[in-house]
Amino acid sequence: MRACAALLVTIAFAVACGGGGGGTEVGNPALSEEVYVGITDAEGDFVTYAVDVLSLTLRKANGTTVEALPVNTRIDFAQYTDLTEFVTAVSVPTGTYVSATVEVGYTDADIRVEDAAGDAVQVTNLVDLDGEPVETLELTVNFDIGKRLIVAGGSPAHLVLDFDLEASNAVTFDGGGTPTVTIDSFISASVNAGDSKIHRVRGPLKSVRASGGSFNIVIRPFIHLLSGGNEDFGTLDVVTTADTVFQIDGETYQGGTGLAQLAASTPNTAVVALGDLKHGPLRFEAREVNAGSSVPGGTLDMVTGSVTSRTGDEVTVKGATLVRSNGSVIFNDTVTVQLADTTVVRRQLSLTAYTIDDLSVGQRVTVFGQITSDDVSDLRLDGSSGYAHMLYTTLFGTVSGAPVLGNGTNTVTAQLTSIDLRGTDLFDFTGTGSAAGNDADPAAYEMDTGALDVSGLAAGTPIRALGFVSPFGEAPPDFEAHTVQDLSDAFVMRVTWNPASDTAVSGTAADSVALDLTGTGILHHVFSTIGVTDLTELGDDPVIAAHGSGLGLFLIGRGSVLQVYLSFENFAQGLQDQLDGGATVKAVVARGFFDEGTATVTATLVGVALQ
Repeated sequence: MRACAALLVTIAFAVACGGGGGGTEVGNPALSEEVYVGITDAEGDFVTYAVDVLSLTLRKANGTTVEALPVNTRIDFAQYTDLTEFVTAVSVPTGTYVSATVEVGYTDADIRVEDAAGDAVQVTNLVDLDGEPVETLELTVNFDIGKRLIVAGGSPAHLVLDFDLEASNAVTFDGGGTPTVTIDSFISASVNAGDSKIHRVRGPLKSVRASGGSFNIVIRPFIHLLSGGNEDFGTLDVVTTADTVFQIDGETYQGGTGLAQLAASTPNTAVVALGDLKHGPLRFEAREVNAGSSVPGGTLDMVTGSVTSRTGDEVTVKGATLVRSNGSVIFNDTVTVQLADTTVVRRQLSLTAYTIDDLSVGQRVTVFGQITSDDVSDLRLDGSSGYAHMLYTTLFGTVSGAPVLGNGTNTVTAQLTSIDLRGTDLFDFTGTGSAAGNDADPAAYEMDTGALDVSGLAAGTPIRALGFVSPFGEAPPDFEAHTVQDLSDAFVMRVTWNPASDTAVSGTAADSVALDLTGTGILHHVFSTIGVTDLTELGDDPVIAAHGSGLGLFLIGRGSVLQVYLSFENFAQGLQDQLDGGATVKAVVARGFFDEGTATVTATLVGVALQ
């Protein structure tokens, strides 16, 4: 059957020139320019969420369409919560584009969620809001009438379609521990709003222009092989600066020196670049470039995940994805990694050399080496002659007390709920402390926040911290935080009605939508990093209120079509018009600040699924 899904796609349009007629358009180099397509995802609770994106089609106002995806592409959305991946560069004719259609295949999906014991459990029961099995999802999103995508000569554009795992999927377990994922229709879309996430591009090196401070890469997104000269996904120019860090065959360089070293690499060397999509003019500017044996899928086997325990020079990596040097990919929840003093250790976006002593429990890592056991029940990698890269680690939790403010060195203590979206019970912190009684404690996790302004974080504030775990055997502090984000406005309300209800919306106004919980299905909750609230236990029916100026992303879905609004007032009027026309409500999603006392979500993002 077909159902509706949501996909986060970042599409950056370069300068276009030319046009087209009726029918389906194919890019003509003489009439069009490049479109850069990337994919990412918002936060979710999935260990892996690998599905096949079958097509991505843009439709112009005159009805003609452009296919933006050259071949089917398998994507694990769970790996892209902090990242946007460039997928393809295609030629797009000029004109006004009014909608995008995404088709996602779930027939061979590999979706795994964490059970109560912290183990990754594969999901085989995938259903829509009516409880019907999901095989293929197709969704068309119509852009806000005031923010349609206009591609014109000299006018770069940027389109973001957001696949939000947390808002689009609900996970439930039956009495026997078998999971079911219910897939809802939810997508956000914006034009020229920018994308603050780090962008990534991967593929074989095509050419280097040292005098111009840039190089060209043949795009190979996600897990596509990094070898060969096939340019089905197009190419992308990567701009470097004096601050760009290069990791090439395990060695570290910076700026022009790194670009010169890259130029000396053999043709089709595997490259992965991380950086920012910038405008004026539109360009991809690299913060970090990895090449050769420093690239997953290059010349070495690779495992990535979180260190859950350490004994001597052996670490256990959980939530692990293994990429073999031949390009094959294995997901295995646990991999044992052997380190040695000869292991080259680096930190993401850093020129500093580290040692294996810096790899401690909780740290997210990528380790390159050789597989010594490919038995899935005892998967092992020898990294003694390879490299270990410390990646940014993400913590979720609540502030335990007022921050301790010092002279340029501030400290925040938090009760952690997860490390890289894995429960803290999975981590054995034995040996992390400078003495027996100093081991890191997730119930009182001490973070060095440096000069960050954390003075406004009161006890009980939900937070998200990004940084690096302290070296093994040196805690406290337990963590070096580079960013600390207040998540007070990151609550997600999800309500479903079964069957669809004609009384679910009890009233609409220019700045609010009131709900009636009568006849709700399995979902009538507010989710956050600190817990779950059952709306039926609050005594008051919930209200969704506009935030500040009333601007945001607001969506109304009916069938396989979503209409996007950028103002709450227009959204509320559009919703009322649909209800007056006989539509019934199947589901509501809202993200923002939740006031439990008034059962109100002050939201900048809302989605309503109608029957």
